Amino acid sequence: MILTKKQQTELLSILEKRFLKNIQRHPDISWDTVVDKLNKNSKIFEVLFKMEETGGEPDVVQLSESTSNIIFVDCSKETPKGRRSICYDHEALESRKQYKPDDSAINMAAEIGIDMLDENEYFALQKLDEFDLKTSSWIKTPKDIRSRGGALFGDKRFGRVFIYHNGADSYYGVRGFRGMLRIN
Repeated sequence: MILTKKQQTELLSILEKRFLKNIQRHPDISWDTVVDKLNKNSKIFEVLFKMEETGGEPDVVQLSESTSNIIFVDCSKETPKGRRSICYDHEALESRKQYKPDDSAINMAAEIGIDMLDENEYFALQKLDEFDLKTSSWIKTPKDIRSRGGALFGDKRFGRVFIYHNGADSYYGVRGFRGMLRIN
């Protein structure tokens, strides 16, 4: 998928408005720095377009002190609508005998070109704003948990972030995943 100049311009306008509206997510990063990084690789626009198209509302976030990388993360208030009702990974999808979901979080992240958030990244994101107050998001699951059939997800309830477990093959209408795109 190659975006037209018009699509790139429209996307850039959406991203700039979101960036300026949510300065608390990236206090030490300027919009000019972001644009410089974006303009160095047109493939980045395609990934951001897919994030936006599936309801992710990507925005630049500062998850650590370092600002050398630009990091876009899905910042929709609830888990992205276009990525819900999915199980954790392909193995879980294939293991379901009945009522299979359409896809898995790991597959969709790869198709979009993003990485899923891990537990630490999910906690860091929640410090920047409040997310998943009514939904939940799959997060990268350590191999030892996944090898036992489980997967992790997080949400925020009662003013606190919770990380839970479920069977990797489970899926719910309010569970999806958040992703991130690192730009060097």
